[in-house]
Amino acid sequence: MTYDLIIKNGNVVFYDEVRKADIGIKNEKIACIADKIDEEAAKTIDANGQYVMPGMIDTHVHISEPGRTEWEGFVTGSQALAAGGTTSYVEMPLNALPATTNKAALDLKIEAAKGKNYVDYSFYGGLIPGNIHQLEEQAKGGVKAFKCFISDCGSDIPEDFANVDDYTLYKGMQKLAELDQLLCIHAENPDITRRLAEDKMREGKTTGVDYAESRPIFTEVEAVKRAILFAKETGCKLHLVHISTSEAIQEILKAQREGQDVTVESCPHYFALSAEDVDAIGPKAKCQPPLRKKADQERLWDELLAGNIGWLTSDHSPCTWDLKDAPLFEAWGGISGCQNNVDLMFDLAVKQRNMPVEQFVHLIATNPSKRFNFPNKGEIALGKDADIIFVDPNQSYTLKSEDLYYKNKFSAYEGFDIGCRVTKTILRGNIVFDLNEGIVGEPKGKLMLENN
Repeated sequence: MTYDLIIKNGNVVFYDEVRKADIGIKNEKIACIADKIDEEAAKTIDANGQYVMPGMIDTHVHISEPGRTEWEGFVTGSQALAAGGTTSYVEMPLNALPATTNKAALDLKIEAAKGKNYVDYSFYGGLIPGNIHQLEEQAKGGVKAFKCFISDCGSDIPEDFANVDDYTLYKGMQKLAELDQLLCIHAENPDITRRLAEDKMREGKTTGVDYAESRPIFTEVEAVKRAILFAKETGCKLHLVHISTSEAIQEILKAQREGQDVTVESCPHYFALSAEDVDAIGPKAKCQPPLRKKADQERLWDELLAGNIGWLTSDHSPCTWDLKDAPLFEAWGGISGCQNNVDLMFDLAVKQRNMPVEQFVHLIATNPSKRFNFPNKGEIALGKDADIIFVDPNQSYTLKSEDLYYKNKFSAYEGFDIGCRVTKTILRGNIVFDLNEGIVGEPKGKLMLENN
């Protein structure tokens, strides 16, 4: 056989082991895995002892096109994902305008994304007050899951997103259970967090630690428990996004032990940054849920290392600088981070805390591929899409704003010394990022629909 591409001499990260192997790629698929491949290929790449692993599947990304493309567009957002080692992503139903809460808005987004993505992509639908009758049309339109907020969300702008009340949550879960759809929830009690923030500002307490205290741990735990209770009552499949505390993780584990279909993700910023870091970094490090105090962060690390968190996502939530250039409590709450999912967490988890590389791959690729039903992705295995990244554990660099591909080139991680590098990203056998060349070629990303 003549292959389109052969990758040689890599430390290949499989589901349950790491070993030296060559990989042959044909027609965008992994066609051969062997100790040595001697056949011809149109192109051969020497991985030179780097880790060769499946590309990340980031199931929590905000691209603001159409409507707020000045925040982030498909071209710049997907370039950043590719440069960071992500080969597939699922895009949230906000912060574009109109928000993706009906079939017409979904069609607008699908059209806006055509020919602009450097990695494969798919979309969420949204659950908001008043749109339960529009959930089925979104599901039939091809969304991979649904998102709602038990938290403050939205604006006064027409067609923007909005958080759910308990009635909408209950009735929406009933409908999504009937449709066999997954509901992903941002869980914080908005009534309490809103009033506590007002108290802090009135008292002039506006540090990073004060912000964390305005959204205390119990407000996440209470909302998680409420979501789990509603899901149990309705039979809805549930996923809790960007969980920031061990206490909430323990509630999710309890529900899993009792047989509920519930999963959980967290994000690199909750492991890399703490509330005590916010004042030095500024509003670039503001997010919801907030960065937690160092002692709480260490307990979250314990959960991750113990295998109690399903997977990692970026919750890449960009905006223009003017929305960040404000006092902390008033600034936009979102971290631009998708370009540093893999390298930052590989350094922190694998290099610094001895997480097995196989476990790391489960966190970035294997587990989300299973939950979101991407059977052709998430693993180095025969017949899978050749979505492959190289990670060099022996390179290090200091992240600078000029390294970023975001439309608005700022990140909470600027100035970080990162102890590894993503050197190559391959999408279905096509090189889309190379450390020396940057972004390679034209956008080749495809819309991922059911069972692909």
